[in-house]
Amino acid sequence: MIDWPIAELLPHAGDMILLDAVERFGDEDVETRATVRPGGLFNREDGSLPAWVGVELMAQSVAAYAGCQARVRGEPVELGFLLGTRSYQCNVEAFVAGADLHIHAIRSLQDDNGMGVFECRLSGPGIEAFARLNVFRPPEVARYLQEPAHD
Repeated sequence: MIDWPIAELLPHAGDMILLDAVERFGDEDVETRATVRPGGLFNREDGSLPAWVGVELMAQSVAAYAGCQARVRGEPVELGFLLGTRSYQCNVEAFVAGADLHIHAIRSLQDDNGMGVFECRLSGPGIEAFARLNVFRPPEVARYLQEPAHD
């Protein structure tokens, strides 16, 4: 397991951080984990998480990958954007409270303009989910986020 706190690898804060840790990362992939805990922003009354939250867990895993890469290079963690997915498949309607989830994201494409594609798999007890995420990290994030001046 990676000793870096997850909060130092993600451009998220507080309750928006859904991952617990980075288990391993390499040049092209990352493995993360999360335990479903009741009382979070997206939890149902029974403590479970709707299956659609799997896309966010995958996106945060991709962000953790970028955070690990930045940390290795001695650079700051920067904001990135989930553009979407064409296909998210999950065999359950919800992730039950207490379930240990493991996410593996593999970079399959990245260009010089900041566009990337990751093949993601989320698994847990009786859980299998898959998606291909399209992501974007602009080369100059701060400049990209500036609003144009109005006269």
